Amino acid sequence: MADRTLRQHLIGPFDRLRLAIASRRPRERLTNVGGRRVLTQGLEANLWTDFYFNAMTVSWPRFFAWLATIFVVLNLVFAEIYSLGDAPVANAKPGSFADLFFFSVETTSTVGYGDMHPESMYGHLVATAENFVGLVLLAVMTGLVFARFSRPRARLIFARNPVITRHNGLLTMMVRIANARNNFISNANAKLWLIRPELSTEGRRLTRFLPLRLERDENPVFALTWTLLHVIDEDSPLYGVNAAEIAASEMNFVVSISGFDETSAQIVHDRHPYPAANVEVGREFVDVVSVGEDGLRRIDYAKLHETRPAST
Repeated sequence: MADRTLRQHLIGPFDRLRLAIASRRPRERLTNVGGRRVLTQGLEANLWTDFYFNAMTVSWPRFFAWLATIFVVLNLVFAEIYSLGDAPVANAKPGSFADLFFFSVETTSTVGYGDMHPESMYGHLVATAENFVGLVLLAVMTGLVFARFSRPRARLIFARNPVITRHNGLLTMMVRIANARNNFISNANAKLWLIRPELSTEGRRLTRFLPLRLERDENPVFALTWTLLHVIDEDSPLYGVNAAEIAASEMNFVVSISGFDETSAQIVHDRHPYPAANVEVGREFVDVVSVGEDGLRRIDYAKLHETRPAST
């Protein structure tokens, strides 16, 4: 009775996983693009369509839940296969599904306590096949965990609000960024994009990606802070657009940063979207750099997001 309860309790997740994997019905997915939520549909909901991408982008709790589920399901399958033989495992209670399941766990994980072992040719063949599958699964799991831990990541902090104010007498859009690790990112490159909908002459609604020219889009050594400057002149897509039009528009801004991280010796990337409503016109960033009486320069990252009314 206990073995039947255990089998029924564990078979439930297996059936749900099998149905989820087999399902190829189109699904809806909520995606965040440029600070706006977009509902996508018409794509097949199949776990194996892009297994590596799904494994790399799922949250850590779900990732380990996947691994645990696959591990349990695999051992359930082999326990069922063992049960088809005639006394395939020594010292396993006759008809005990629990003993076969836990023997499968010991075999897959290569623990091998020695209390139970294959006793018949059938048991040896199934154990051989299970060892092979277990080694492959262990290699895949190890590779995925290492890939998630070893992904190069830049730890950048983007100011919550871009500002538009006067700089050197010119109307300028500013975005402030800080390197939270204070390590060196060599040959850092920055790009600022404007994303906005437009109507073609035929009345078709299109999405335009317009680059916003930066005064300095390269930084030889990005270690502390960096303020990106885009002059709003006649060549700028923002020329002639007032604050109210910006706030009410469907425009979005995207900042992307890439460079060589000298600590990890890898190229790192990061990006940050800004809805048009986040842009503060007529304000400027509060200074984060100060010089003390001892002549030591100090940077207060707590003020990175702070703005104030522009003095001009």
